[in-house]
Amino acid sequence: TAVLLRDLLAEDGSIYVHCDWHAGHYIKAVMDEVFGYENFRNEIVWCYSGPSHQSRDFPDKHDTIFRYSKTDKYIFNPESIRVPYKKSALATGRTTLTGRADVERLLEIDKRGKIPEDWWADIGNIGYRHSEILGFPTQKSEPLLERIIKASSNEGDLVLDCFCGSGTTPAVAEKLNRRWIAADLSKYAIHITRKRLLSIPDVKPFVIQNLGKYERQIWQSAEFGEDNQRRQLEYRKFILDLYHAKPVNGYEWLHGIKSGRMVHIGSVDSPVTESDITNIASEFKRAIGKGENAPSTNGIDILGWDFAFEVNEIARAKAELAGLDLKFKKIPIDVMDPKAVEQGDIHFYQLAALKVKPQLEKRKLTIELSDFIIPQEDIPEDVRSAISHWSQWVDYWAIDWDFKGDTFHNQWQSYRTKKNNDLQLKTSYIYDKPGKYTVAIKVVDILGNDTTKRIQVEVK
Repeated sequence: TAVLLRDLLAEDGSIYVHCDWHAGHYIKAVMDEVFGYENFRNEIVWCYSGPSHQSRDFPDKHDTIFRYSKTDKYIFNPESIRVPYKKSALATGRTTLTGRADVERLLEIDKRGKIPEDWWADIGNIGYRHSEILGFPTQKSEPLLERIIKASSNEGDLVLDCFCGSGTTPAVAEKLNRRWIAADLSKYAIHITRKRLLSIPDVKPFVIQNLGKYERQIWQSAEFGEDNQRRQLEYRKFILDLYHAKPVNGYEWLHGIKSGRMVHIGSVDSPVTESDITNIASEFKRAIGKGENAPSTNGIDILGWDFAFEVNEIARAKAELAGLDLKFKKIPIDVMDPKAVEQGDIHFYQLAALKVKPQLEKRKLTIELSDFIIPQEDIPEDVRSAISHWSQWVDYWAIDWDFKGDTFHNQWQSYRTKKNNDLQLKTSYIYDKPGKYTVAIKVVDILGNDTTKRIQVEVK
């Protein structure tokens, strides 16, 4: 990661690496090797206070931030980060350790302030800024990122946070008129960041990109080898293990069995389509009741990374007519996170079903969410018991009024916040000209899962 970030860093750029006492010395050695000892600029000690349970040691109340540059021609803006003196120059009458100055000079010095030292005790951790708390254990406060971004970039520069978490870096960069890129493996982190950015007045348009199949292909090759046949077998076995299913042999479309239900594992590089489901169902009918690995129920669990639009509703309806019980479950991106796998924190949630009520009056289209059906058998009881109306499952929804089949353009949205938990369930849009339009509606539920529905309208 450090090598890649060095290559991406601008010639006049800086990188800040935050760590605690557990790994700081190891990280420093790696950064010296990658960026060069001569480009080490600061070891910043970020101090904070608060209650501690430590009684046999000095309480751990600081983190370390290593600052490196790529070259010796780096941006540093001291005037933008000056802070007041703890005790004014006028009060002490000093300008240096030995020198003195007149009142006018001392007032000027007080007004200008000083450049912060490399130990920062004036910026607390997130605990003292309750309005910012979003539930991330390593969340940084906005004043901390404001000092860093102001010091090492100018307006219009590009700021990258490749572990954005709760989105503090892009939020502060946006407010300071910097361009930004934020990345995170957690879909929950991306969702929280999206809502945080949308809450900024006059936020500039941004897009959420998913590396999708390319990221998964790289992960699959790195994890399971280059030989295609072996890679596919090992990949399916890995997913089946996480799903607590038993592998089965002799089938093309059926890969495992769990509690009498057959299991299909979707490919990393293509969505599960209606055609795939037809093949799965045909093979299932030939397999039922034959051999020890045969299904003992009429159920099939279809696990996929992506699903074709509305395959959940269309394929399920056809399957019911054929006497099959299909469950569509999303393979979570967490399976690519070794830490989540090691902790066993992997959940395969069923796809939800979204219902909308469109109403067209001339060129005015009104869309209303009419129902959001989320299968609840995999949902924790404490979450289920807190839901009294279907709309409480919805955390965010957005509309692309003219979806072209490629990128979803967020042209309207409503979402819940800590301050306002209300959600608007109906909205309208007036088209400029007549024509046939595809409207895409995207919902993100409280579990962080996406559900998208498309409808066709003809504006006259």
